[in-house]
Amino acid sequence: MEERRRNVRTDLEGELVIKRLDDRTGDKVLIRVNDVSKTGIGFQCDEELEMGSVYECFLTLWTKEVMRTFIEIVRAVKKEEENQYGGIFIGMTEMDAYRIEVYQTVEEYKQ
Repeated sequence: MEERRRNVRTDLEGELVIKRLDDRTGDKVLIRVNDVSKTGIGFQCDEELEMGSVYECFLTLWTKEVMRTFIEIVRAVKKEEENQYGGIFIGMTEMDAYRIEVYQTVEEYKQ
């Protein structure tokens, strides 16, 4: 299958804590990150999230730094007992996008 994404995706170990912006309770949900690029993220989550919804995100990077951003859910697929999601970053700073890009470069160099 031909890759159609504009940016390279990289596997990243870490956690993302999200809460829906229009939900005043601020419940947080842990997810498992499958891949990340400077424009988006793929992840698994036990909870059902709504397509088109925007969530506040705290992504723990490989350096153990926490990057705060927002994601909009653009893809949702139910697989067995888990939900697979794809989201695009909204309002990510250039510095944070650059940190992800640097990580990808280092990982490519290792291979």
